[in-house]
Amino acid sequence: MHERVNRMLERAEAEGLVDVAYAETDTPVGRLLVAATPRGLVRVSFRGEPADQVLAELSERISPRVLLVPAKLDEVRRELDQYFEGRRRRFELPLDWALTSSEFRRRVLERTAEVPYGETISYRDAAAAAGNERAVRAAGTALGANPIPIVVPCHRVLRTGGELGGYGGGLEAKRYLLDLEAGRLTV
Repeated sequence: MHERVNRMLERAEAEGLVDVAYAETDTPVGRLLVAATPRGLVRVSFRGEPADQVLAELSERISPRVLLVPAKLDEVRRELDQYFEGRRRRFELPLDWALTSSEFRRRVLERTAEVPYGETISYRDAAAAAGNERAVRAAGTALGANPIPIVVPCHRVLRTGGELGGYGGGLEAKRYLLDLEAGRLTV
């Protein structure tokens, strides 16, 4: 049975019937759904986001040809595993920004992707890097809608004064990721 499913997946891919491949992976912050297009990683969602809603969003906004193809996400899962094991400080995955709805939001997320491991910036810094220092709320909205958390490390963006602010995966996950990067956890 498993071999037949693999052959069907290979055939679907060979015939160009897979526009978005997805898989799930277990991490210390919970089970994540990861999805990629031929351009790159397009979505990482936390357990709090129902998988059927995430898949519906991918189907509506990218293509209805969304298929569970874990092998297509092997590199993504490998890099995430290395990150959580403390062996990876920078992701080297190609990214697909298709789910980022505006140029301002994309600039905020691109700036956030450049924040080094173990360091943080403020929401104001993210807004300034996107071209409007006073658009702090808009930067927060962009970070809250980040379709590729962890890899685009919005957990590294804090309120002025160092408070955590919000996080799509929950504040416990944000705190865990910051503690991991600060070396306060044993991996």
